Amino acid sequence: MRTVAAALALLLLACSPPAGAQSPDAGNDALSATLRMLLDPTLRSAALAGSPQGGALEQQLRSLTGGSDALTQELFALAADVFQEMTQATGGDAMKMTQTLDRARSDPSAFAAMLSPQTLERLRQLSIKISDQRR
Repeated sequence: MRTVAAALALLLLACSPPAGAQSPDAGNDALSATLRMLLDPTLRSAALAGSPQGGALEQQLRSLTGGSDALTQELFALAADVFQEMTQATGGDAMKMTQTLDRARSDPSAFAAMLSPQTLERLRQLSIKISDQRR
């Protein structure tokens, strides 16, 4: 589970809107755009292709999921839910979100502990599926 939590943190850090002062509407637009990108494989592919670290990130995530399209999509869907929870927990403050994700890279367990019980259970279930896929 620690590996999947670390992958989620890395994924969210790469996909987060840039930090800075934004109007509430701009923040909502950025959140909506990020969620659409996480959930839509076509938008996601374009975003990853346009990012300097996108190719490496995609390769790392595909390696984690054993190349399974279904598990990869499930990972991105979970990332979208985590992103929504983080946005709510930080009041949409992009700087706080970035700091949370930076800390998560060194302490994925603490990151996982901040998730809602439902999302944490989804993380556990996905970790089991990924582990089973590797066998």
